Amino acid sequence: MNILITGGLGFIGTNLAISVSQVGGHKIRIFDNLSPQIHGVIPAVDNRLLGVPSIEIIRGDVCNQAAISAALESIDAVVHLAAETGTAQSMYQIAHYNAVNSQATAQMLDFLANNPHSVKKIVLASSRSIYGEGAYYCQLHGQVYPTARSAAQLKDSRWDPVCPICAGVIDAIPTPESARPSPASIYAATKYAQEDLIRIAGDSLNIGTAILRFQNVYGAGQSLNNPYTGILSIFSTRIRRGMPLPIFEDGAESRDFVHVSDVVQAIILALENDVANGNTFNVGAGEPTSVLQIANMLVDAFDGKIRPNVTGQYRLGDIRHCYADLSQIKTKLKFEPKVSLKNGIEEFAAWVLSQPLPEDGLDKANEELKKRKMMS
Repeated sequence: MNILITGGLGFIGTNLAISVSQVGGHKIRIFDNLSPQIHGVIPAVDNRLLGVPSIEIIRGDVCNQAAISAALESIDAVVHLAAETGTAQSMYQIAHYNAVNSQATAQMLDFLANNPHSVKKIVLASSRSIYGEGAYYCQLHGQVYPTARSAAQLKDSRWDPVCPICAGVIDAIPTPESARPSPASIYAATKYAQEDLIRIAGDSLNIGTAILRFQNVYGAGQSLNNPYTGILSIFSTRIRRGMPLPIFEDGAESRDFVHVSDVVQAIILALENDVANGNTFNVGAGEPTSVLQIANMLVDAFDGKIRPNVTGQYRLGDIRHCYADLSQIKTKLKFEPKVSLKNGIEEFAAWVLSQPLPEDGLDKANEELKKRKMMS
């Protein structure tokens, strides 16, 4: 196949391009705008991508319809990774997130609807954030889906969602793809809009589509510059600098951390198997890990001297818990996560220590949120 990877110079795209190029037989076109927030003011392209005959790199913006239209020439399959990803940042850059995530996707599909093309498959990188709080279990009412936590609830330090029926105690359970979408941030809303655009247009244009809802992706090569996404990279910079490690809420909020190599495995399976067409799949490790636990693991991995500090602060739009039910992707695509969190953290820490020490941008990012009354 001739494969276009939008956002292909990012963390996931780079790993995907390298993996696919090693298989042989495919040609890869990478399309990326090299955003300074992700790649730094003076961006650098991963040396492993340079000089590979099967890889072509184009610098361009998905918001530029002429540029993305040209990138689609002679393409058989699209892996659509390009997106703005910061949950908190999305709450005050609403038009920008809509333009990059929703409108740019619509422009790409508009070209496919109105021009000759060879695209037969689109794989969309979506997000677990579209679930909001995800699935929970109530002793009285079974599986339930609580609404987003309100500003008043967070202000009172009532961290855990309650049953939407009886307001009783509920426990997080694996969230299936059939869960009712309930985006709690602008970022999540734009990702959900992307899903609908891809699904509906793909069906009408006879293009196979697969939607992959990623959990928290981590690993060697992720951006160390972006203070709005990637808690592992944010925490690692502060640990290396000997700075306090602030943990929001009570530290018990949990995430599903999935290694980038497992995400690449899922994308390739979706690309190469027609059974993926028309389906939505969770991609994760299928296990919850608390933010406090992951912070302590990182302190140990970097031999840090300062333990995490639970602050009781919070950000509007954050969720409490969400982890993936992997039943569908395991059954239909034979996907199995292979990298344990312990091994993945060790690999990540070793890579981080080989990189230049970045500036810490967390305090500045948090001050921006406080100024806008989006963080306590």
